[in-house]
Amino acid sequence: MTRKKIMLPPSGSFDPIRTLRMTGYGLVILGPSQHLWFNFVAKVLPKRDVITTLKKIIMGQAIFGPCINSVFFSVNAALQGESGDEIVARLKRDLLPTQLNGLLYWPICDFVTFRFVPVHLQPLMNSSCSYLWTIYLTYMASLRKVCTD
Repeated sequence: MTRKKIMLPPSGSFDPIRTLRMTGYGLVILGPSQHLWFNFVAKVLPKRDVITTLKKIIMGQAIFGPCINSVFFSVNAALQGESGDEIVARLKRDLLPTQLNGLLYWPICDFVTFRFVPVHLQPLMNSSCSYLWTIYLTYMASLRKVCTD
């Protein structure tokens, strides 16, 4: 009796350059910015009650989210060789839908983080939540270039 191996063809979905870009972004930009953000928010709003937690969530959605997502799309596009006009067009197309989807995801993560996690561990908790978010961002960043003509 002959044994046959069932093998799936390689999907080609692993992209080492994309992985390096995302790792670099996390190490150089996202990690340090999370550290600064959570320390800043803890100083501005030191309490951990529900009302203060909601204020922190609103601040994150209004300030940190748009800034860090803009930086992500801009840096990622620049590292892929897109021009300034292409980056602006990408931001116009992708930033608002990303922010709206973030409203469905981040308030839950942020509530748990701000309400129950000590400040020194909040960037780690946020990074754990960012794992799923990064999959979404990578998908958004992989969308075809925007025509600027």
